[in-house]
Amino acid sequence: MVGALLRPFLVLGGFLLAACASQVSGNPPQNVESSLEMSGVDPSRSALLIVRLEDGATWSSGGARVDERFVAASTSKIPHTLIAIETGAVSGPDEWFEWDGQARFLPAWNRSQTLADAFRHSTVWIYQAITPRIGSEALHGWLAAFGYGNADTGTPEDVTTYWLKGPLSISVREQVAFLTRLVRHDLPLSAQTYDLAVPVMLAETGQDWRLYAKTGWYSSDEAQDIGWYVGWLEQGGGAAPGTYVFAFDMDIETPETDIPRRPAAVRQALVDIGALPAP
Repeated sequence: MVGALLRPFLVLGGFLLAACASQVSGNPPQNVESSLEMSGVDPSRSALLIVRLEDGATWSSGGARVDERFVAASTSKIPHTLIAIETGAVSGPDEWFEWDGQARFLPAWNRSQTLADAFRHSTVWIYQAITPRIGSEALHGWLAAFGYGNADTGTPEDVTTYWLKGPLSISVREQVAFLTRLVRHDLPLSAQTYDLAVPVMLAETGQDWRLYAKTGWYSSDEAQDIGWYVGWLEQGGGAAPGTYVFAFDMDIETPETDIPRRPAAVRQALVDIGALPAP
């Protein structure tokens, strides 16, 4: 049923993704490697893409890595939140989830909380409670309609892990294309879903700007750990007003020092291109 409803959007989604990807590469990109180096990030082991939607101005680092797919990890909480609200799998950002008392990775996970809290804290167990409500096939259909990477949710048995371990993977350029559609309300979603979901993604505000973002960390014993930071900046004033969509990934070698560098590197680049004021 869901697949049939989404089928028209798969074609439309592919068209829009191609259009976004074309727009992303429409202007010669300006290099921001020095911004990453200032943040302690090796440009040869990372990728950053920033696009200003109003004129297509583009800044990048990482060369071909911009198009290399990695496991989506917690950046997938952006599409998962949209899907959960749109399908009615959750009642909204304020739906309450009772903690089962099991101690998990982060202290912020070890308490009862709302969906909005779970997004901000990246509370994995809550999203693992939600995805089975939607189902593997329906999730694949929605992710495909969004043009979200390879949209691969694996087998039904993978429904609580496919974004943590794979097979769901996505590139920096695909993240930017997806987020561009989200910002422009070009995804196959109701107005109510946008109204409920987007405020959950607000990470930081300034005098005349708002930053919406999500971190991600793919951790594996068999493969290279990858850190993510994706989102968009709405700049209402300053020297360079506009909407800046960004996606960043980097190799994680030493979590204690590398994890904080994800948002720091993007922020430094946004400062350097004039989109954010210097701290």
